Amino acid sequence: MIPVYMINGFLESGKTEFIKYTIAQPYFHTMGRTLLILCEEGEEEYDEVLLKKTRTTVEIIEDEEDFTEDALKYLVKKDNPDRIIIEFNGMWNPKNIKFPRDWKLEQQITVINAATFPNYYTNMRSLVSEHVRNSEMIIFNRCDGIDDLASYKRNVKAVNASAEIIFEDKDGEINVSLAEELPYDLNADVIELDDKGYAIWYIDIMDNMERYDGKTIEYIGNVIKPPEMPQDMFVPGRMAMTCCADDMAFLGFICKWKGAKSIPEKEWVKVRARIQLEAEEAYQGMGPVLYAEDVKTVKAPKDPVIDFSNL
Repeated sequence: MIPVYMINGFLESGKTEFIKYTIAQPYFHTMGRTLLILCEEGEEEYDEVLLKKTRTTVEIIEDEEDFTEDALKYLVKKDNPDRIIIEFNGMWNPKNIKFPRDWKLEQQITVINAATFPNYYTNMRSLVSEHVRNSEMIIFNRCDGIDDLASYKRNVKAVNASAEIIFEDKDGEINVSLAEELPYDLNADVIELDDKGYAIWYIDIMDNMERYDGKTIEYIGNVIKPPEMPQDMFVPGRMAMTCCADDMAFLGFICKWKGAKSIPEKEWVKVRARIQLEAEEAYQGMGPVLYAEDVKTVKAPKDPVIDFSNL
């Protein structure tokens, strides 16, 4: 299998600079040849000396319709690489990619210019979401002078909760915590979550589970019961729209309650529960488990779907 490293991002987001830095690292080019596939040409160029030193061959695919499985197979046959880096065009949809069978996507990284992110996110939200959806790492660069980086983090986490998000200014990496703008009191005896609070809590707990261990929360959720779930468990969660009406998902965590069997699926309930971090098979590791203290049937909320795209 040929390892593939895919670098996403819109024009002038810093993809080329990131790739140049990466291929120059000794750990990356100790053995073998690298094929670098460019799907767009920005202002930054690759230095011929660097390419020769790192045994990197550059191939260009200018049009999206030419980015085909057969074309990719041809480039491998022509250049015989040991690894492949793709500088992907930000205006192309990653959903349309079909790699050859012997290609293994080792890592996908999205690079974002923080200064232009609001414009792209407002006008091309669906395409931005496709770029970040399957990325393991998302790098926001040029963050100097931007005050609302926490909202950037929430917007991306709404689409890809498991991604590692890095913010960089001219001096290097900076830390951005969502805790600074939480719309609820973390120290309250019971943390009461409205729709926005539920959305931000769901995003924040994925990154900071230990912050909520032992806390008690209360919110309105819709009940689902997967067939394989034990009778003393259910999932009280909410449908969420992460970028558009066609992109919705049910978001919730396991809740344990001795009366779970009596609550029918699709029922709306107000749950007050204590959060405990536990190893659960459904999470494939540690995750938040809710221990219900009170469950009451309630009317469906006015807006049953929470819009995660405007946090």
